[in-house]
Amino acid sequence: MRSDVVKVGIERAPHRSLFKALGLTDDELSRPLIGIANSWNELIPGHAHLKDIAEAVKAGVRMAGGVPLEFNTIGLCDGIIMGHEGMKYSLPSRELIADTIEVVVNSYHLDGLVLIGSCDKIVPGMLMAMGRIDIPAIFVHGGPMLAGKYRGSEIDLHDVFEAVGAVKKGKISINDLKVIEDNACPGVGSCAGMFTANTMGALSEALGVTLPGGGTAPAVSAERLRIAKYAGMKIVELVHKDVRPSKILTREAFLDAIAVDMALGGSTNSVLHLMAIAKEAGVKLTLDDFDELSEKTPTLCKLSPAGNLHVQDLHEAGGVLAIMKELSRKGLIHRDRLTVSLKTVGELLESVEVYRRDVIRPIEDPWSPRGGLMILKGSLAPLGAVIKLSAVASEIRYFRGVAKVFNCEEEAVNAILNGKVGKGDVVVIRYEGPKGGPGMREMLTATSVLAGMGLDKDVALVTDGRFSGASRGLVIGHVSPEAAEGGPIAYVEDGDYITIDLTAKKLELEVPNTVLEERKRKYVQPVKKYRRGYLSRYADVVTSANTGAVFKELLM
Repeated sequence: MRSDVVKVGIERAPHRSLFKALGLTDDELSRPLIGIANSWNELIPGHAHLKDIAEAVKAGVRMAGGVPLEFNTIGLCDGIIMGHEGMKYSLPSRELIADTIEVVVNSYHLDGLVLIGSCDKIVPGMLMAMGRIDIPAIFVHGGPMLAGKYRGSEIDLHDVFEAVGAVKKGKISINDLKVIEDNACPGVGSCAGMFTANTMGALSEALGVTLPGGGTAPAVSAERLRIAKYAGMKIVELVHKDVRPSKILTREAFLDAIAVDMALGGSTNSVLHLMAIAKEAGVKLTLDDFDELSEKTPTLCKLSPAGNLHVQDLHEAGGVLAIMKELSRKGLIHRDRLTVSLKTVGELLESVEVYRRDVIRPIEDPWSPRGGLMILKGSLAPLGAVIKLSAVASEIRYFRGVAKVFNCEEEAVNAILNGKVGKGDVVVIRYEGPKGGPGMREMLTATSVLAGMGLDKDVALVTDGRFSGASRGLVIGHVSPEAAEGGPIAYVEDGDYITIDLTAKKLELEVPNTVLEERKRKYVQPVKKYRRGYLSRYADVVTSANTGAVFKELLM
């Protein structure tokens, strides 16, 4: 066993003594040591219940003859840190999570690994660690939150964000806002819509690194605990059979995950995260892969924020495997690849049915013949940008507007709330990319205010930052190269015309090359925002969004 390095032989008597100080017996030291990487904390609603999940995992490990050893990593709630400086730490935390897990697992030479997480950067950070370390591993998602209720309708966190703009517009009262605030998030779990957290939970199942149902079973369900217990049992089997992530995280697995993402209309952040996980797993994945699959993968679901349904409905309809079964009918799923269940995708799909056609449309009658995400390129984004097509009004295929330029999200939100942005404008928010932010903040406050004020069809937003999966409207993120890397978005000025053509997949800045070159000549790079601490170091080594915002070392 891998852990023999720290527990076998005369020379390891001191090490065994320390293990025995933890209460381990000689018998336990002869068994596989299974690391339980838990991101439980008291700061994230999606993680507050992960102690119970971990206990179920540990019970499963013991039942199968392994020894569970739990340790923690960090986690942030993107909703709570949204709209202020705290959001700059969100994406950078992904790398810290992967690093901390690597440090513990490789220091102790653990035999196997169970990763327990729930929310936005925690899931991809854990899957990055899984691909990097490449010992037998399985992921356990904490599960989605149930939807809240307001006047007979289901609501979730994005409704609270949009209600802020509605109050400013006079559409609802402060009292209405308070009622929505009190009821939108009724308990633990990752926010109820197909936002980033639940998108990545669903894609972990599509990748094959979590057990069936693990991507969608509600956080508060007994099923969630059973899945956790089975995962604990399964990891011991994976160790004995030496089934590593490199056998599961193949290129075919990533292509299937992209197809599921497109069918779901998932968060644009999945582009960043799947590329980063793929790089750690040694798999080549590019923006072109997303665009090609989006062209031929139909949109089968419209979950919040694109529709009124939630992840609990998706689970009731058959979950991720039901979507994969529909996609497999069009040859979009690789059925022969292995999953952590030790069954192939094809074997898992044999008994799967779709139980609610209002949630998962037949592949012959989709919401749209193409997928939920689109890659745009053009003079404003030579290396690419991402738009969540499924969250754009279907009648909008072309938009030409006047640029209103802001160098941070706060400036833009202030202008929107004070009526300085109107119909026909293109809000440009720059220096919010991975390097320029630093940290590539989500612009959910800006997009929600626009939607709440009824401007989501009449105003576009373009940024080198990114969006929450809860964002909707004509909003384009991940513009690459970013402003801090000298991308064209750095040279946009108020009054410039910007064209968004969804038919041609173009994002164009209508400025003559001679004028643009003159602006570049006069351009002065802004002073680095952070001169010490993690964000300073992060800005020095991170790359633009078209690479997955990975560190430069991964591109060598």
